Amino acid sequence: MDFMHFSRWRAYPRLLWLCAVGVMIALDQLTKVYFAATIPFGSSIEVTSWFNLVHALNEGAAFSLFADAGGWQRWFFITVGILVVAPITLISLFKHAEPLERLVGALIVAGGTGNLIDRMFTGAVTDFLDLHWRGLHWPAFNLADVFIVLAVIGWGLMSLPHSPPKTRSEP
Repeated sequence: MDFMHFSRWRAYPRLLWLCAVGVMIALDQLTKVYFAATIPFGSSIEVTSWFNLVHALNEGAAFSLFADAGGWQRWFFITVGILVVAPITLISLFKHAEPLERLVGALIVAGGTGNLIDRMFTGAVTDFLDLHWRGLHWPAFNLADVFIVLAVIGWGLMSLPHSPPKTRSEP
């Protein structure tokens, strides 16, 4: 790998951030379209004893919260999505940020935008990943959800107290 080429990207962190977000959104949308076209709605394909590919739609939030709320939730979640994605985009692009902060921002923006696109155009988020164990199923999810969870983990790691590097004192 040409590390000189990669170091040029480091000179343009905002452009790198935009490209990373664009790639993650595209990957999220392409996988949703692929699995929605490949797997009939409500069906599943067993991949392992603990993982299925499914085709599900979620009109609610995480864990299908408010999924049966009668329709108002679509506009509520679109509004919340915009209110989260827009300022994080601006902060990530214009604030001097550490690489991990930019990465967390990119993951939130990509995940939020991926699910926001679904809500705007279809009224529901397409889910296709299904983890289960002994009949207990985690609610189906998608790559946008994975990006958001990774962002929360990154944010948690950034929140941990860290000690400054120890310096060696000489006698």
